[in-house]
Amino acid sequence: MQDLESLKAALSGPKKIVITTHFKPDADALGSSLGMANYLLKKGHQVQVVTPSDYPTFLYWMKGNEDVMVYSKEVAEEVRTLINEADLVMTLDFSTLSRIDDMGEMVRDSPAYKVNIDHHLEPENFADFTLWDTKAAATCELCFELIEALGDKELIDPDIADCLYAGIMTDTGNFRHGNTTQNVHEVIAELIQLGADNTKVASKIYDGNSLNRLRFMGYALSEKLTVIPEYHTAFFAITAEELERFDSQTGDTEGLVNYALSVKDIVFAAMFTDRKQAVKMSFRSVGEFPANEIAAKFFNGGGHRNAAGGKSDETLEATVAKFISIIPDYKDLLDKESLKI
Repeated sequence: MQDLESLKAALSGPKKIVITTHFKPDADALGSSLGMANYLLKKGHQVQVVTPSDYPTFLYWMKGNEDVMVYSKEVAEEVRTLINEADLVMTLDFSTLSRIDDMGEMVRDSPAYKVNIDHHLEPENFADFTLWDTKAAATCELCFELIEALGDKELIDPDIADCLYAGIMTDTGNFRHGNTTQNVHEVIAELIQLGADNTKVASKIYDGNSLNRLRFMGYALSEKLTVIPEYHTAFFAITAEELERFDSQTGDTEGLVNYALSVKDIVFAAMFTDRKQAVKMSFRSVGEFPANEIAAKFFNGGGHRNAAGGKSDETLEATVAKFISIIPDYKDLLDKESLKI
């Protein structure tokens, strides 16, 4: 772990701390942010979590959610002041400052001691202390290990444990993905021992669907799933009008791409969502197929080998057409991986 003594010195005595995470936070992003925030509050620090965008309502149950500041133009100067006056800025679950949009340059220019904790590829070198491990399943896993390394495991109460459990549970696909290592199970066991309520956390995240979301999911599965069997590929392409029709809220498309990947003999799955300002993409794959390579090479994105994302400034139709034109170049690898399923 990089220069732990430096971090200990930076946290000595009460400090003003700002914690932030990536645009459209998921359970790992918000769970690590609020898990660390609640831990640092117990250490006597003044802590403010700022997210660069809104996030799904199924994460609102986490302790401290009511105190999260969501960035917007209306609070931009207040956020800038918070970051400029902070003694320490902690950035969680992202590797480059571009992932927090307008806040990126605020963090870069801040005189604060900077901490980056993340498990994504190709980190930008902007922090004074970096805890980075691509072998980690989740940033929440790394946060647990950091708290333990700082000698404060006993400060992890049930609320903190629930936050960290949520991030690990979701980033491992309910402990089904290949990133579910022995260490993941050991950390999860310790979190449960420390009070994490695994049944409650799973219910809060997966059992709070709105009727509109369920109807949207049904529509997408019945009308919008395209399968290209000769390339072991499946995808969804969702228009802005379809999102409006079902009154789609932040988080309502979460997990849909996994249904495409669950189709028999599918190696590579994608989801294209027209967000008007850009087409957002999620990619999932199995085995050695490099979803992150396609995201980075063709769609201004990146991520992990089996879970990546991207975006396009072209129309939804043009973006999908580009994707379909790319897939034949990967036929040999897609065929090879399909034999392993």
